[in-house]
This record gives sequence, C-alpha cells and structure tokens, in this order.
Amino acid sequence: GRRNDRAEMKRLDIGQKALDEAVRNLRAGLDLGLSDLPAFDTTQAFKLYGRIFASAEPLLKGVRHLFVVPDGPLQSLPLGVLVTRKPRNKATDFSGYLQTPWLARKYALTTLPSVSSLKALRTFAKAAQASKPFKGFGDPLLQGHPGKSRGIPLKQYFKPQGGVDVEMVRTRLAPLPETADELIAMANSLGAGEDSLFLRGQATETAGQSTDLSDARGLAFAPHGLVAGELGGLSEPALVLTPPRKGTEKDDGLLTASEVATLKLNSELVILSACNTAASDGTPNADALSGLAKAFFYAGSRSLLVSHWPVQSDAAVKLTTKMLKVIANDNKIGRSEALRRSMLALMEDKSNPPEFAHPAYWAPFVVVGEGGASR
Repeated sequence: GRRNDRAEMKRLDIGQKALDEAVRNLRAGLDLGLSDLPAFDTTQAFKLYGRIFASAEPLLKGVRHLFVVPDGPLQSLPLGVLVTRKPRNKATDFSGYLQTPWLARKYALTTLPSVSSLKALRTFAKAAQASKPFKGFGDPLLQGHPGKSRGIPLKQYFKPQGGVDVEMVRTRLAPLPETADELIAMANSLGAGEDSLFLRGQATETAGQSTDLSDARGLAFAPHGLVAGELGGLSEPALVLTPPRKGTEKDDGLLTASEVATLKLNSELVILSACNTAASDGTPNADALSGLAKAFFYAGSRSLLVSHWPVQSDAAVKLTTKMLKVIANDNKIGRSEALRRSMLALMEDKSNPPEFAHPAYWAPFVVVGEGGASR
C-alpha cells in the first residue's frame, strides 16, 4: 500500500493453493452458464477480504479510489465482489445480495497491469485529443441459435488443416442484435452520430483495420469474445466480427490480439463488452492482461473496460451506458467511480429484474489502466 506520506508492504496470510481454491469457489458462484443461477458464498467472500485487506485497512482510511495490481489467481476475480463485514446469514435470496456490504460499495477499483504502468500511461499519453467522441463495432451477422451470453467454447471451429472454419462460425454462433441498441445508446450518451457505428455487415475485421480509429476518444466492441483455449487452433484471444463470405488470411472474422496491437489508437476508453475479455483463458492462474487488454494498451488506449465472465446482455447495456452517462455529465468523475455508480444503480434499481442484485450480473466489468478522470 502507498499514500503520499508513506508506503507499507504486508505479506498476505494465505498460500497460493488456498488462494487458488478460494478464487475457484467464488468464481463458481458467478457462472451464468448454468441453468439455475448459483448461490454466491458471501461468507467465503468476507473471509478472503479479511485475508487480503485486513492488514491494510489502517492505510486505507479515507480512501475512495483503490488501485490494485492483482497477481496469480486474483487476476481472475473482480475484487468488488469481496464482502467487507461478516454476513449475519448466507444470502438466500436476491434481497440478501442487495443488503450485502460489497467492496464495490466502499471503493472505486482500478486494475493495473503493473505498479509502474499508471505512471507510464500518464507520462506517455498523447497530449492531442481525438476529434470524435466515439466509434463502435457490434451486432455481427451470425446465424446460430439465439443466446443471452456473449461467447461460446468453439474448439471444433477450426479446420483440420488449419485456419478458421468461417462458415461454421457464421452458422453456429448466435446473433447479438441487442448490441446494436447498446452501441446506439453509448453513441447517444456521448453525442456521436450514426456514422460512428459499424453494425451488422459493416462490423467486419476489414473495417476495423482499415478505418481511422485514432480520431475516436471512445471505442466500443460488443461482439462475442473468445479467450485463448476456446478455439482449438487459436493461441490468442479474439473478438468475433461479421465473417466474410470466404475467409482470407487478412479477414477470417476474428480480430485477434496481435491484430489489435497493430491498430493506431488515441482513445481515452475502450469498452470490450464481450465475454472473458479480461483473461487469457479464464482459469484462475491466467495472466489477465496477456491478451486483448494488453494489445489495446500497446495500440494506444489509456484505459479499458473489460469483463471477467460472459456478460448477460441486458445487464451489459445498462452497465456500460450508465457509466458513460455519468462521465458525460461530469468529466471530473473518474472512470472507475463511474463504473462503481453504474454497478450500484444496476443492483438497486427496482425496475430491473431482482436477479440483477446477484454479482454475476453487476460485477463482471473492471476498469484497467487509467481509472481516474480524463487528463
């Protein structure tokens, strides 16, 4: 921990094996892929909070914005789901989750890839502002059975001889028409016109690589996200855009991390409203910033909004658009605080389905990079 007047280092009272097990158990309560929404163990979340934060609490007095550099298993868990006081009882219904003292209620949280990265982001950020407020890609043309999550394991979607089976991607992956509404809402909240959006037939890998994205302060990609390991022949994460009629080396419908790294960006915020965009392969020991996030930083982004698990589409719309509205209404409010307010609004809005109080709905996103206000 560090403050202006002092710095302290504490050794955590938990070993790698126990930490790995704790994260796995908590992640099991956040899996929206199950037929029934699993119970989230708030008691376990409080125990892990104590083992991580208890010794640092004196240093955190008066703090509202917390920077974290997670290591090992902690890279696979958004820390906002930790619980700051011992629960009286297990949360057995959605009202119980609503009354839980989540860490996200106490702090705006920003993830950093390394201790030195914040200084680098602030030192080397380009002085010139991009001229346009927003560009977004989403609602790719896909023909699979409709689903409510963004991302499916696709190990069989590579040809035996190598390369993406474009036709299988097109016919098996579900369309995401709600992402068009999400991107339109984002554009409206930032005062951007319809020409800022690349939807359906325009949401292609070719368009992403040939369009000048360096003039956009905000960028959003809202397709399916694939992490390394979900596609048998894919060694790096990717975003699924509209597949071409016939796949080529330049355009197979997948915008991979290495292709993202070649883009030229000047963005204050990139929103990756897809699934698993925070991790490399979704396992507790994954290097969360070895994939898409790292590639977007390399391309020139200051901060990212990424997700730890497949995002429920209605919740994603509300989380991202509310966050942007908070920032648009007051540019002194930092990105991480805007996300915190958006998460609280989602869980507490009585017009939303009651299950939105469960952290599987409100907690998937984290801000990575510069979590403060635009400089």
